[in-house]
Amino acid sequence: MSSGVRMVTRSRSRASRIASEGCGEKLAPRETAAEGRESHRPAKHSRKTQKVPVAYEVSNAENAEPLQVPVWEPQNWHQQLANIRIMRSKKDAPVDQLGAEHCYDASAPPKVQRYQVLLSLMLSSQTKDQVTAGAMQRLRARGLTVESILQTDDDVLGRLIYPVGFWRSKVKFIKQTTAILQQHYEGDIPASVAELVALPGVGPKMAHLAMAVAWGTISGIAVDTHVHRIANRLRWTKKVTKSPEETRKALEEWLPRPLWSEVNGLLVGFGQQTCLPVHPRCQACLNQALCPAAQDV
Repeated sequence: MSSGVRMVTRSRSRASRIASEGCGEKLAPRETAAEGRESHRPAKHSRKTQKVPVAYEVSNAENAEPLQVPVWEPQNWHQQLANIRIMRSKKDAPVDQLGAEHCYDASAPPKVQRYQVLLSLMLSSQTKDQVTAGAMQRLRARGLTVESILQTDDDVLGRLIYPVGFWRSKVKFIKQTTAILQQHYEGDIPASVAELVALPGVGPKMAHLAMAVAWGTISGIAVDTHVHRIANRLRWTKKVTKSPEETRKALEEWLPRPLWSEVNGLLVGFGQQTCLPVHPRCQACLNQALCPAAQDV
């Protein structure tokens, strides 16, 4: 009897120790049937935290392509542009014959040519191409260089460029800009938009045209009053713009860069011949059915 008691006590003591220490110890084959049945249950393993893939996570950031944000573009602009090209195919508008690229002396040294391009652009502000071309002819007849302009009296210069718009202010700007070119650029013109617009009397439109004509670099869209007006009439801006510079920024957001060099001359001539500031010739325009402004006429 005493041995049996000892066995029970030992068995209870061992069971208590196992319960207190946990399930890490393997049971021997001679354990009780109940304990044997427990041993056939699947062992509990510590579960590793699994990372659930998230749709916006990228496995390899270096090879990942950037998200494509849809770019706004106006309705029917491809067809509108194609129609304007057809209407401008003859290239017989004033800008085609008398624009800045036609006003310089092609036989002059490159530096002088670039200076003449910039001067023609300064004169062209608020002035018709015919008037600008006439002023450039008179200036060139006297030898149009940095040195000759600095030696020309203000009154004489005023008579030479009259009747361009704001001719008195332009005399002052021409003299100031020419002096800066001589002092800081060795008589040449700057080769960047930032430096060009820093010159007295030179605005963004002139700077972008100077970069294109004088330096052969397309730095942006040159927007004058014609481009500004037509872009708003065709709804080529996401919202109505109030200035040419605002229109330039709006156009550059969506218009493909290969078209930047074309759009100025194309729309300026179109504005001179068809899409006039007052009483536009909508009846003769191929875009009449596609132009939102024509529907309001």
